[in-house]
Amino acid sequence: MLNEQQLEDLCIGWFQQTGWQFAHGPDIAPEGDRPERADFRQVVLRDRLLAALARINPQIPAAALEQAAHTLQTVSEPRLVVRNRAVHRLLLGGVDVSFAKVDGEGKTSDLVSLIDFVQPSNNELLVVNQFTVAGTKQPRRPDLVAFINGLPLAVIELKNPANEQTDIWNAFQPVATYKDEAADLFNCNAALVISDGFTARVGSLTADAERMLPWRTVPTRMTARACGMELETLVRGFFKPELFLDYVRHFVLFESRTATPSSRRSRATTSSTPCARRCGPR
Repeated sequence: MLNEQQLEDLCIGWFQQTGWQFAHGPDIAPEGDRPERADFRQVVLRDRLLAALARINPQIPAAALEQAAHTLQTVSEPRLVVRNRAVHRLLLGGVDVSFAKVDGEGKTSDLVSLIDFVQPSNNELLVVNQFTVAGTKQPRRPDLVAFINGLPLAVIELKNPANEQTDIWNAFQPVATYKDEAADLFNCNAALVISDGFTARVGSLTADAERMLPWRTVPTRMTARACGMELETLVRGFFKPELFLDYVRHFVLFESRTATPSSRRSRATTSSTPCARRCGPR
């Protein structure tokens, strides 16, 4: 029977076979051998983000790319779900920047694309294990975080399949705790995954337990039965680079509802199921 560390190692291997790079969280931590963050409050891998922006937007000067990264990282909506929606708009539509014209005569403006949805190979896909972030009460450490261009777009929480006293839903509560105590990790979030290996569920930022659904689709020439474990099916299917980018672009839905006719205030929430057609049982 697998233990949690073995399950994590297997999951990392599936990500790598699917086209993702891997970094060991402690190595890139602020005190690690190859630090990529100044402190544990930072959840964006800034150098990777800027490198990706330069690759995707070669026509835009470095200072303007820095401006775009700053805009993305300083979205200041107080509620996480509203902040997530504002960031998602930037992921899809880009960030407006202005900069001096090449001839020095005045300024011009352009859009900085954060993700290249047209040419997926332009993006850097990275999965990181044991990614420690500062929490309001204590440090929090999800098992795996999936980054696109240095931005944390998915969080994966695993539970020990060898422990008969726990099941997949024991992985759901820690995710809720992360959202409460380390909310900045979810500003860019597009998907949450919980699993005990054999069972796996995926849902949106606001999904309750009933809306965490299995993934049934795997790449051509494979079958879910051949994978054996639902987590493998989910990683090889849902996190296949082209499909995951398509999901981020087309299947993360938001709902706006008027609170009362007289107040004219709107309430924004993420769809309780981010991708019903793809995530629903088949």
